[in-house]
Amino acid sequence: MGSAALKPVETAPEPLPPPPAPIIVKKVIVQGGDGHHGGAWKVAYADFVTAMMAFFLLLWLLGSTTEDQRKGLADYFTPTLVKMREQSAGADGLLGGSSLVDADNYPHAAGQTGTEAITIPRDTQGGPTEGGAPDTERRRAAIAEQIAEAMAQRARLARLVRQVRVVDTPEGIRIDLVDDADFSMFHLSSTVLTPDARELLGVISGAVAEQDGQLIVRGHTDALPWRSGVAANNWSLSTGRAEATRQELLRAGLPERRFDRIEGVADRELLIRDNPADPRNRRMSILLLEGRARSLGANP
Repeated sequence: MGSAALKPVETAPEPLPPPPAPIIVKKVIVQGGDGHHGGAWKVAYADFVTAMMAFFLLLWLLGSTTEDQRKGLADYFTPTLVKMREQSAGADGLLGGSSLVDADNYPHAAGQTGTEAITIPRDTQGGPTEGGAPDTERRRAAIAEQIAEAMAQRARLARLVRQVRVVDTPEGIRIDLVDDADFSMFHLSSTVLTPDARELLGVISGAVAEQDGQLIVRGHTDALPWRSGVAANNWSLSTGRAEATRQELLRAGLPERRFDRIEGVADRELLIRDNPADPRNRRMSILLLEGRARSLGANP
């Protein structure tokens, strides 16, 4: 028998694997208890309420305080406040409120020409009792205005208005003549007045002559040390400068009997406490006595 060809055995195809299950992403939004706008509105509302509270507090202060109390509040918050004995820096200067303790940008400590405005407190109106400013307030404003006008009329002095400051103190009205990097009342380390200082003291003499009351002249220095071997010191220098100032006021027309005393306090009452070497610590103070001190000194 002949051999027959072998026929291949056919097998069924393997089934395909099932398709993967679909991935379902479920997005869940959780809302808090702040409504539709979140909690930001609460912060804004709190800021608004705080601002309104400050505003109504300001209105209450303006309505329940006197003129002097409001000026005290302004002095407390002004950045030019001078914290030293018998002194306050008004926040309402007649020519812009510039203060002698404003930062000066000067290259060295011995320069000599000022350019900015005098610090003169503005007179007030509508006082608490009589419808006007107190007597001391009016006298101070009158002195300051007279000095400013006289200096404005003289070319040499118009540039020095910033060196003059008129303030109230417990003793009376004080006129400060302050050095800086561009101006000096005296020649270096001496009691010799500069020509500008002599002319300036003439203006001060005219303003003080029209006011009654005794005068005290006080000299101040900075805290720069003296060279070794020099016999002088800041005490003798400040006292000598006070006497030189008194002599110049005498030559300008003030009578001898107007002077109660002179004082030299060296560097013990600094204007710029943070910098004892600052040239603005060098100054002359002319105090017009008020009250009991004024009445006691009325007679020679």
